[in-house]
Amino acid sequence: MTQASETHFDGSSSESEISPVLDDHRVASRAARLTAEEKWAGSEDPEAQARAILADSEERIIEQAEDPEGTGERRTSDEATEPL
Repeated sequence: MTQASETHFDGSSSESEISPVLDDHRVASRAARLTAEEKWAGSEDPEAQARAILADSEERIIEQAEDPEGTGERRTSDEATEPL
């Protein structure tokens, strides 16, 4: 793992560990394919935005692998938030 500075959508930044899987080519490729919603959210640094998206995705994959039954986040309809 290496350290990287990330810029968040709210403009704040933080230092975090980035997996070696998030190489420059993968980040640049994802930055070139930002969705309309991601572009609308705005970012002065599309590569930092792409890196954050990929890191979040990788974290979800790891969490899912650690909890293959998905019991950590399962909710019944009774536990769901009531619609407004």
